[in-house]
Amino acid sequence: MFTASQLLDKINHHISEIQFTRTPKGLYEPIEYILSLGGKRIRPVLMLMGYNLYREDVASIYDPATAIEVYHNHTLLHDDLMDRSDVRRGKPTVHKVWNDNTAVLSGDAMLILAFRYMTGCPQEHLKEVMDLFSLTTLEICEGQQLDMEFESRCDVTEDEYIEMIRLKTAVLLAASLKIGAILAGATAEDAENLYNFGMHIGVAFQLQDDLLDVYGDPEVFGKKIGGDILCNKKTYMLIKALEHADEKQQEELNRWLNAETFQPAEKIKAVTEIYNQLNIRNVCENKMREYYTLAMESLAAVAVAEDRKKELKNLVKLLMYREM
Repeated sequence: MFTASQLLDKINHHISEIQFTRTPKGLYEPIEYILSLGGKRIRPVLMLMGYNLYREDVASIYDPATAIEVYHNHTLLHDDLMDRSDVRRGKPTVHKVWNDNTAVLSGDAMLILAFRYMTGCPQEHLKEVMDLFSLTTLEICEGQQLDMEFESRCDVTEDEYIEMIRLKTAVLLAASLKIGAILAGATAEDAENLYNFGMHIGVAFQLQDDLLDVYGDPEVFGKKIGGDILCNKKTYMLIKALEHADEKQQEELNRWLNAETFQPAEKIKAVTEIYNQLNIRNVCENKMREYYTLAMESLAAVAVAEDRKKELKNLVKLLMYREM
């Protein structure tokens, strides 16, 4: 059985050898650029790990694993554009290097390429995999729309937010694991337990992302700190702050949420101070642990030897306890 690090090396090597020979180059150069930025490749590695729980010939599913990574990067191009983010993985975003229209069009091309790569599945699994992949991509659009709608609302509930991040973030991790299991011939029950494992980890992972946007190290996090605060994103942190704030803190938060002109650093500092006063960091960490526990319960129900699940557990621990 391969380690996560070995699988990462394998999929990185495979992706690095992809050559886009079609024209015009102006469409494909941004795709090559975003894929060259690397990253942890969490989603394709999870697919390979889900497969590797049952079978060793992981090279046979490099195309579906590539599809997941290309699709994920497609969402990043569009997310960065919608959020007006300047940095991704420590480098300028595609719309900054090129322009907005290029980011949209190259992102669209990546979506189509992802579906083409996913059709590299064996025929006997093709319909089940494509049904899951297409549903997942649709759910991610639903999650993104909810995220945008939440920006203009001050009454977003915790349950609404958890559902949004389940759709926007968690379903792709879950689908990656489940597709890997399906392609390996796992039982329907095992595939579903791996899906639930990925779902719970995905929610925990996004909660951690919310936390890192406020308390993370930009060099480790890969993008500027405080972006969610500046965009008035209704993150778990903000929702819980609004829920627990006293009258004075509510007034202060609402003043910053409604401010049309402000100094970015001042707004980030002021909102973060309210989070500190309310111990929101600890509240978020507790919710992360809750979903981590649910994930481990789902993984425990997967009917393979415990030693074969060890690498998945190690990877998740590494991801969930990233350096702040």
